[in-house]
Formats: sequence, C-alpha cells, structure tokens
Amino acid sequence: MRAWVVERPGPIESGPLRPVELPEPDPRRGEVRVRVLTCGVCRTDLHLAEGDLPPRRPRTVPGHEIVGVVDARGPEAERFALGDRIGIAWLRRTCGRCRWCRTGRENLCPFAAFTGWDADGGYAEYAVVPEAFGYRLPGRLGDAEAAPLLCAGIVGYRALKRAELPPAGRLGIYGFGASAHIVAQVAVAQGAAVHVLTRSAAARELALELGAASAGPPDAGPPELLDSAVLFAPSGDLVPVAMRALDQGGTLAVAGIHLSDVPRLVYGEELFREKQLRSVTANTRADGEEFLRLATALHVRPTVSVRPLDEADRVLADLAAGRVTGAAVLAP
Repeated sequence: MRAWVVERPGPIESGPLRPVELPEPDPRRGEVRVRVLTCGVCRTDLHLAEGDLPPRRPRTVPGHEIVGVVDARGPEAERFALGDRIGIAWLRRTCGRCRWCRTGRENLCPFAAFTGWDADGGYAEYAVVPEAFGYRLPGRLGDAEAAPLLCAGIVGYRALKRAELPPAGRLGIYGFGASAHIVAQVAVAQGAAVHVLTRSAAARELALELGAASAGPPDAGPPELLDSAVLFAPSGDLVPVAMRALDQGGTLAVAGIHLSDVPRLVYGEELFREKQLRSVTANTRADGEEFLRLATALHVRPTVSVRPLDEADRVLADLAAGRVTGAAVLAP
C-alpha cells in the first residue's frame, strides 16, 4: 500500500516525510482494519514530523483523524461489521486498570498508546485499530467533513469543557486552525459570544462567517473581558496575553500537545482573583462519543480542503506556513 513515514524528523523544509510502499496491515486480536477514505491533517502530525514531538518508533506513519470502511476483522472482533464506516482517533489504547482508567480519566493513563505516534496512522491506504477505540460516525457527515472531528473536534471539545465556559459566556479563542474553527461553531451554537484572536486575516474572515462576535490580532486583545479562553496556537508567549484578557474567576485552557516556553507570569496581573490556567491532555472515549453526538445535533460543519494523499508533505508545509484555513484532509 502507499503510505508516508517520518524518515528523519526535522524542519518541514528538510523533507522529514518520505513516500513508501508498505504491506497492508493485518488486524490482530480485537482489531479491525479499515480502507482509508480520508485522513485529517493535524498540527500534531507537523510536530511529529519536525521532532517537537519525539518519535516513539522509527518510520511511523502519521495521521490520527481517519475515516474508513472496515474491510477485515481480527479474531474476537465483533463490534463492527464488514463495510461499516468508522473513525479512528488519537487515543488508541489504554490499560483499563490504573487509577486514571478506573476513575474515568483514561486520557491520563500512563500506558496509553496513540495513533500515528505509537502505531501507524492514516497517511496510508489502510490502517488498523483496536475495535474498542473506533467510533461510529454520523451518517449525515461526509468523509471529508467527518475526519477533522476525530481530533481537532474531540480534543478541542475537551479543551472547551476544561475552560468552564458559563452559559451565554464570553469566550476567547487564540489561534484559529482546524480545532478552533470547530470549537467556535459549538460555542456560538450554545449562545456564547466568541472573540477570535489570530494573526491570519483569512482565519479572521472565516471566524466572522462562522458567527464570531469579533476577530482581530492577538496583540489587539478582545473588546471585552473574557469568562473563558482556549489557546490553540502553540505559542507560550500568548499565555500571559490570554490570562490578562480574562475577567476575574476566568479560566484559560491550553489545548495543544506542544507549546513553546511560557514567559514568567506576574501573579497580580495574570493569576490573582481566582483566574485559572489549565492544560489539556488528549481525550477520553466518552469525550469523543459526547462530542460526535453534539456536533451532529448542532450541525457543526468543518471547513475543509481535500488534497490527494500524494501531497501529504506539501500539505504539512502549507500548515507550517499558515496557508491552511479551516482543516486540510488527505484522500487516498
């Protein structure tokens, strides 16, 4: 099968991805194999390719927003039938025994494994997944629209929950890529006033089209104090900026798996009066199921550009350069 692997992590201009031919994977006990229809392109894939996220195995196939059709089942795999369309997301396996798993916090499992990092992902024609970690997909969503929901949507939704946005609250979103433009739709549909802070003029235009109350550059600040904020941009310099934009009692959630160093915070200006700063680590399967139901009910529709699998390296370069508005999706 055709696939891309991370050959030598480094700057995207150095060509860390390489196209290869690999054997079609065989599903093991409790696993299913899918023929990949689409795979979303996530900034985490870029972090893996460039080495910000240290590879856990050599020549890994990236990609963890996979929509595919089940075409083979391993022994004891009975949850999905052949021909079912399912989703494969970032969280791939947990131990089910540790105190985190036993208390509904499997995203913190120290033995967790992740698609496109610990195991090959969706920049390929076929992929496998433990059936317990696959998702049934709403029928009304097309293959390209469904793909970004599987990480950008799910993890973004967890970040929104971690930000504790009150009903009809004021939400700031810093950075406006794939995850942010999905979260903005959820928040707007639930009655929030959403203020988008991003350098990209095209992203600001999209934010306003999706119902944001305002959109401007990060250094300009929102037009009103915020109850909650989510930082999607991987820039630690924006943490104190966002904290200063919070009203008292507000919460900032940092959504990315990678963040540059955070400057020193000034307690009186950026943390006092019960402001909260939180990180977000992956998601639980319950988050995923809840978000997919909500996205369907709220008619969330990602803005996507579909590119052929053969252009995976160029798509990541476009993502790094800020040339992707909304979400990019690869199609074999």
